[in-house]
Amino acid sequence: MKKEQDFTESVWTANVHSKGYPALTNDLEVDVAIVGGGITGISAAAMLTAKGKNVVVLEAHSIGKGSTGYSTGNLYATVGERLSSIDSKHGEETMFQVVDSRTFAINFIQEQVNKHHIDCEFQRVPWHLFTTNSSKEKEEEVVEKEFDAAHRANLEAINSVPYIFPFPDVSKITTIDHQAQINPYKYVLGLADSLDSEKCQIFEHTKVLNVEEGTPCTVHTKNGIVKAKQVIMATHSPKGIYEVHTEMEVYREFALAAKIKGTLPLEGIYWHVNDSYQYSIRPYSNENGNFLIIVGEPYLVGTINNTEECLLKVEQYLHEHFDVESIVYRWAAQNYKSGDGLPYIGTSPLQSNVFIATGFKADGLVYGTLAASIITDSIFGIENDWSKLYNPKRFTPLATAGQFIKENINVITSLVKDYFFYGEVDELKEIKAGEGKTLKLDDEKVAAYRDENGQLHIVSSVCTHLGCIVHFNNAEKSWDCPCHGSRFTIDGEVIEGPAYKNLAKPKDTAS
Repeated sequence: MKKEQDFTESVWTANVHSKGYPALTNDLEVDVAIVGGGITGISAAAMLTAKGKNVVVLEAHSIGKGSTGYSTGNLYATVGERLSSIDSKHGEETMFQVVDSRTFAINFIQEQVNKHHIDCEFQRVPWHLFTTNSSKEKEEEVVEKEFDAAHRANLEAINSVPYIFPFPDVSKITTIDHQAQINPYKYVLGLADSLDSEKCQIFEHTKVLNVEEGTPCTVHTKNGIVKAKQVIMATHSPKGIYEVHTEMEVYREFALAAKIKGTLPLEGIYWHVNDSYQYSIRPYSNENGNFLIIVGEPYLVGTINNTEECLLKVEQYLHEHFDVESIVYRWAAQNYKSGDGLPYIGTSPLQSNVFIATGFKADGLVYGTLAASIITDSIFGIENDWSKLYNPKRFTPLATAGQFIKENINVITSLVKDYFFYGEVDELKEIKAGEGKTLKLDDEKVAAYRDENGQLHIVSSVCTHLGCIVHFNNAEKSWDCPCHGSRFTIDGEVIEGPAYKNLAKPKDTAS
């Protein structure tokens, strides 16, 4: 029988122990309530408490073990969607601002590392975007355009291949020096540990059930209510229903950390352009050994039948380009692509005291830090240099229209297909061990998974966010919603995404 993959740890979270924080057990009243304890939430807590605010951080799981602890740890002034794309959609001035704002955030991270002596392996490294001889002409054009855009954005880019480079057949390259890398999990834990406990209370395993806008705002949890003047949704995608959900595509991609034979590549960020996207490669060493981290094969959440195929493609790429000794860690991470290529940071059109920070794509460590700065300034009534650029209320119809139409066609298509042509099997007995299928059970739409011991796990297949039908993720053994990216365990508990509530339990769960 095939052994199931373990996706519970990344190379960052494995063998690193947090001191832990208690769960909320009583009502509180504070200046600012922060929902989410990743890099956005903890950075905001650090900035707000430094200026005298009383803050509470409410984390549904464990500090840093969400998107932050499953990222690449790469910090760079450019963006995954390319500076050239920002230039074409918004113009050169916006491209300058994106680079300046992201450079500010990287410098802030370095300042915190030095100030609080955070042991997170921060180092300055070069960033490389490149193609190889087997690449297509359009892929080489991507690298050439980025070289030009980086120069115009006042980044010191070069286009010659370094003397030592892990790929011998480079055809085009753009290199930008003085970018950075960290262990993101250690950084967030270290920053959290540095916070003044009298000014900032941190609670783990405290799931937020609802947030009510008001004066004050009310944050409901299972074991207590928090009243706050302002609330920050530092949850990667804001919880509840927001207009920005209709403008974002939701992606996941797989990551591997492998031990390889021979010498690791030099420290750096390596992006190999492949089919107009890229594989992200970086070396990493710790007390457990020397690793090569590979990330790639992004796919729209909940839209493909066999997510294991994406994982296998990443493994295949790794073996094709490196002499692999063993793959030690496998994980996946989720990201949200905004309609116009820029994040949404600030208050939404219908709220004034609840702040959101989303649409970071795969550039979240830097954008999350930047979001904390912009929101902190807003709470103090300070006009941040970049608040207008990333304002969720901005109007960019030409840059946004295409993705807005695409995303909502995807939603409508999913709704129609799943409701009118519903069910992958007719009976529970058709589901094999390790499989998850949707079907009708006594006229209820259900999602059923049979584990390796033959036990069935049955929940409603109707997503609690906006009612789309969830699909099975066979690599990670989860139920994923194709509409706005909510994900649930096989027993229906919310893992991530905008949904507040778990999947319902059907009336009859007999096998």
